[in-house]
Formats: sequence, structure tokens, C-alpha cells
Amino acid sequence: MYSNDQNINKLFTFWLTISLVLVFLIIIVGGLTRLTDSGLSITEWELLKGVLPPLSKNSWEIYFEEYKKIPQYKLLNFDMTLKEFKVIFYWEYFHRILARSIGLFFLIPLIYFYLTKKIKKKYLYICCFIFSLILLQGVIGWYMVKSGLVKDITVSHYRLSLHLSTAILIISTIYWLLLNGISNSSKVFFKLSNKNLPFIILILLIFTQIIVGAFVSGLDAGKIYQTWPMMGKNYLPNDLFFNNLSNLFEFESHSLVQFYHRNLAYIIIIYVLVFTIFIYKQKLIFLYKPLKLLLFFLGSQVVLGIFTLISGLNIFLASAHQITSVLLMFSALNLYYLSTK
Repeated sequence: MYSNDQNINKLFTFWLTISLVLVFLIIIVGGLTRLTDSGLSITEWELLKGVLPPLSKNSWEIYFEEYKKIPQYKLLNFDMTLKEFKVIFYWEYFHRILARSIGLFFLIPLIYFYLTKKIKKKYLYICCFIFSLILLQGVIGWYMVKSGLVKDITVSHYRLSLHLSTAILIISTIYWLLLNGISNSSKVFFKLSNKNLPFIILILLIFTQIIVGAFVSGLDAGKIYQTWPMMGKNYLPNDLFFNNLSNLFEFESHSLVQFYHRNLAYIIIIYVLVFTIFIYKQKLIFLYKPLKLLLFFLGSQVVLGIFTLISGLNIFLASAHQITSVLLMFSALNLYYLSTK
């Protein structure tokens, strides 16, 4: 357990659980902010000033005038009204308020646990690492927004993927800590061994797919080839050419990024099927239930991905697709955790 004091254990577990829920919530809100193209509606960082929304018509006009200066308004939303601007503003505003809340909610109890010295040091160090990632995430968030204020109508897909992958790292670390508390254990995250390697590969494949998914979202690559299983009329789209090795790394290409996202999904499906056969052949009965959960989320994720694409990027399906990717990561971590000793 985290402490020799049972009351402190309960308090620490409650704190981690609420932190997990809050980070999960901000991933959902962040995804919807991206899907509604709301992320550039506030053009300044405003760490303290932006706690309150505009409270007067004049304040709203100031924010709207600032938004009118960026390429997204000039090239895409030039006919937007103040009423329409308020909608995208509140998405980004709520996203930022939630981020601030997470920072404070994590910091204040962390200071308390540090001062009381009732939590084992290794857990405090991990929590300090998590908080440093939360701070870094705030900086990355602004770094991402800045990329869409000068010449592009959207943020950089590279910075977007960095923002999302950091969030996944934060929530995965909190989840692992909670698993340790629930099982009264102190297992090490990513302890390399021949036995653990297949599970770690699975987690890394899912993590990579989430990053590629962020590329797809950032580039709006899902707006082309909205057919399945083929991309248009072919497996390999007509506008992809692999004349040399450098073509494989043209991550500015909408077609290539979507092609990678589809095919990495197929690789994960094949890997999990082989993985499932191995677990059943080895009769690892204690892994049957967590494996079934993994298969459920994987199947759900595949179906949601397909329907998101062929629906023309329905916002609710796209959001559900992102949510399920986190649940799939949880199920992979849970499977890996239960397999370790």
C-alpha cells in the first residue's frame, strides 16, 4: 500500500481516482475542442487573467477582434458572428479551466502528503513526476495553440500528437499507481523481461496508434477517402507513391497518414489475435477476463473507427473513438499488470 496508515491510504486512493477521472474528462473535452475547431478561439495564454470569461459586451468584442486577426478567421470563419464565436470560445475556455483545476487539485494534496511524510517516498516521487508532466502539458498546450496563430488555420499535428501523448502518459501513470494500491503491490512500470515483452509491445502499438490518430485529427486526414475497406477504389490510394525511402516519412501527406492509421489497426488486430491464441494455449486462466475486456474495447474501437470515417466524421462517433482508445490503453495496462509478478 501507499502508507502504513489506512486512513491516509484511503485518502491517497481517493485523490488518485478523482485525478484519473479529471484527466480522462479533459482528454474528452480536448478532443471535442479539436473536433469543433475551437482551440484557436482564445489567442493568448492568459494564465491568471483568463480565469473568468468575458462579462460584458465590450469584453466579448475584444476577444472576437483578437480572433479576427488569425488565419483561421480570415480564411475559414470570415462570416462568423459573435454568437457563433461564443460557442467555440466556451469550448476552449472550459478546456483551459479544467486544465487549471487539474493542476491545483493535484498540487495541493501533493504538498499535504509531502509535508505529513506518511506516504512512501517512491510513490511521492512518482506523483511529483506526474505533476511535472501536468505543468509540461500546460506549456505544450500553448506551444500547440501558437502554431495556429500565424499562417495556418489549424494547429500543428505534430504538436497536437505531443499534447495528446503526454496526456496518455499522465493518465497511464496514475492508472498504474491505482492498480498498485488496489492489489496492495508495488509493481514497476515497464519492467523488461522476455515474459513481459509481448505485453509491452502491445501497449507500445496502442500508444503509437493513438499518436497516428492525432496526426489524422490534426491534418483532418479523415476527410478524404471516407470509404472502407478500400481507400477510394484501391487498397493503396492513387496519390501515394513510394519511389524512395523518404516517401515513407512524409507525415504531411493526408493520404499517407490515413493509410498508416488503417494499417496499424490491422497490425494490432492480428497481434492481439495471436496474443489471444498464445494465452489460451498456455492456459493462463487468470488472464482470461482481462483479455476479454481488451478484445471488447479493441472490437469497439475498430467499429467506431470505421463508422466515424464512413459517416463523414460524425462528431459524436469521433469523440467516442477517442474515448475508447483510452479505455483500450487501460485494458492493455491492466492485462500487463496482472501478468507481472
